[in-house]
Amino acid sequence: MSAAVGTHGVRDAGLDEALALLRDARIGVLTGAGVSTDSGIPDYRGEGAPVRNPMTFSAFQSSELARKRYWAGSHLGWRSFGTATPNAGHGALVDLELAGHVTGVITQNVDGLHHRAGSRHVVDLHGSMDRVVCLDCGQQYSRFAIADRLDELNPAFARPGAVRLAPDGDVEVEDVEAIVIPECEVCGGTLKPDVVFFGEFVPTDVFQAAASIVRSSDVLLVAGSSLVVNSGMRLLEQARRARMPIIVINRGITKGDSRATVKLDAGTTETLTGIARHLLGD
Repeated sequence: MSAAVGTHGVRDAGLDEALALLRDARIGVLTGAGVSTDSGIPDYRGEGAPVRNPMTFSAFQSSELARKRYWAGSHLGWRSFGTATPNAGHGALVDLELAGHVTGVITQNVDGLHHRAGSRHVVDLHGSMDRVVCLDCGQQYSRFAIADRLDELNPAFARPGAVRLAPDGDVEVEDVEAIVIPECEVCGGTLKPDVVFFGEFVPTDVFQAAASIVRSSDVLLVAGSSLVVNSGMRLLEQARRARMPIIVINRGITKGDSRATVKLDAGTTETLTGIARHLLGD
């Protein structure tokens, strides 16, 4: 069933059906970029999103120039990305988890906002931009520490021009030849943000942790994801095969609409806060 959330607090039949499914249920949550748009982080695929050519893992591995381009853009974007704050939608999921309604949050986002909001059981399906890992020895670093090293190695970063932020914290940078990127302090190896690049697979243990949240739930609630990325669809299919109700909240069509028990064509912030108010009795 497809439905839109009514205006001025008036619920329609679709939202009432979703609330009936969520009431007294264990809710597994899968979130995408649409949950973070109200925190100032744009959606990859939403209306008006710019056409982008994101870095692939093979290019990052094989080309020093590609790594320079990536780190330059990612670092400048991180200045804004790393200071984004959770919105009311993130807060609603925290409240629902604390009250025992939400079993866990699986997020396709790499912004760390669910953690900052206070969600306790979060699976970062595609990693997190606030961590950096060495591809050679596995040493992990805080992104803030690597950002400091990048600033020290590249004084010009202190004078960035206007940048347009992307959902993965990247921006476009034209002149990258002179960029110096830090190496692993342990082995001198290649550093990479601990996120899943295009062309990489979600680590098996991470996907199994996400699948465990779905298995322990009665309902799967998808919020702000177009479900174009295969990892999200695999989790939705797991729920469908288990005959679990599936509720999708997203502005515009998603790849999972035909499998949804209820589709709400609506913004995630207002819908999640409305769901929380209803289930928590506020």
